[in-house]
Amino acid sequence: MSIAVYKALATLLGPAIDLYLDRRLLRGKEDPDRLDERRGIPSVARPEGSLVWLHAASVGESVALLPLIERLAADRPDLIRLVTTGTVTSAITMARRLPPGTIHQFVPVDRPAWARRFLGHWRPDLGIWCESDLWPTLVTEAKARGVKLALVDGRLSEGAFSRWHAIRSLVRPLFGAFDLVLGSSAEQAERFRALGATDSRFVGSLKAAGAPPPVDAGARAALTEAIAGRPVWLAANTHPGEDAVVLDAHQRLVQRLPGLLTIVAPRHPERGADIAALAERRGLTVSRRSTGVLPIPATAVYVADTLGEMGTLYATAPVTFLAGSLVPVGGHNPIEPAHAGTALLLGPLMPNNRDAADALLAAGGGRAIIDADSLAAVVAELLTAPDAARRMGEAARGVAVDGRAGLDRILDALTPLLPPETGR
Repeated sequence: MSIAVYKALATLLGPAIDLYLDRRLLRGKEDPDRLDERRGIPSVARPEGSLVWLHAASVGESVALLPLIERLAADRPDLIRLVTTGTVTSAITMARRLPPGTIHQFVPVDRPAWARRFLGHWRPDLGIWCESDLWPTLVTEAKARGVKLALVDGRLSEGAFSRWHAIRSLVRPLFGAFDLVLGSSAEQAERFRALGATDSRFVGSLKAAGAPPPVDAGARAALTEAIAGRPVWLAANTHPGEDAVVLDAHQRLVQRLPGLLTIVAPRHPERGADIAALAERRGLTVSRRSTGVLPIPATAVYVADTLGEMGTLYATAPVTFLAGSLVPVGGHNPIEPAHAGTALLLGPLMPNNRDAADALLAAGGGRAIIDADSLAAVVAELLTAPDAARRMGEAARGVAVDGRAGLDRILDALTPLLPPETGR
């Protein structure tokens, strides 16, 4: 299907798209106060001056963009910064973490009229897209308006690349619209070249340059006091199918580590009740952070079903299993927890963050696990040898610090596309 046909269908399907948005609204997937933004209707005025627009799909991608956004805020304060994302959770995360003065909007659905309305209001000078959330209408309409376009941390799974490659003659205008593609690896850069990107290279990874997540010192102190010296470990960003593995590991571990506290932080906090119920069916005493309580001595499993607290949890737990790596969801960025100096345990399914995972494993900042048995064995080994866990956490922190150097190379590559400096 050509880009022109795609745009025509998106126009014809307008009523169906409206119904789709209404259904997402009922399911809590859209913000009722900002739904018009999804139709390209802005909720704030555009300031005067040159504007750089940065787009990321959801939480992981938007967090990956933060170091770049922060550097732009520091190095080019004359630029207006507009960030778009597509999910409610990413909007909440960005509200907490974006540098002051940065504007957030929900990305419009990819209908031509809505894309044109969005672009007509914001009039970006440069659009920077992250990873692979490529909307053909927005990209090609921006290009038609003369907007410079860059893709950073570009990545395509093998399956996605094969699908795009099969119709490469039709989608060449999409990939060719980018003035610059910075792949997440040399192999990824080559994939984008094969699809029509004229300048595609690898200079460094934004995810490897990830910023340390914020830590609430007061919340950390309160949680540490509540744990009161108990052995504790964290299962972070769990997905369905992984919670049972974590609970299996807990039940193996508690036989060796009396008083053990297992903290489970689901990737999607709305699953907190389901995880609590799963643990209770096993006879485990559960507390949920979303109810405002801290773990008590009887708490076996503490479900951290809140948003914006991962940094605090990473800084509290000496050992962290980074989930999303035992089920096929792509894996999560291990650099964020590495900054906290927690010893990292990683499952095998991390195609979206393989380079960072391999760097941590090679440096001794991470250990590989494959199931509940291996998870329990490594957690037990580290919790009974706190000095070894501390050395492992410091090795992980070293990998995270080294990765920040790639941000300079990414900025150097983007600099020729930035609008001229003004006195704003």
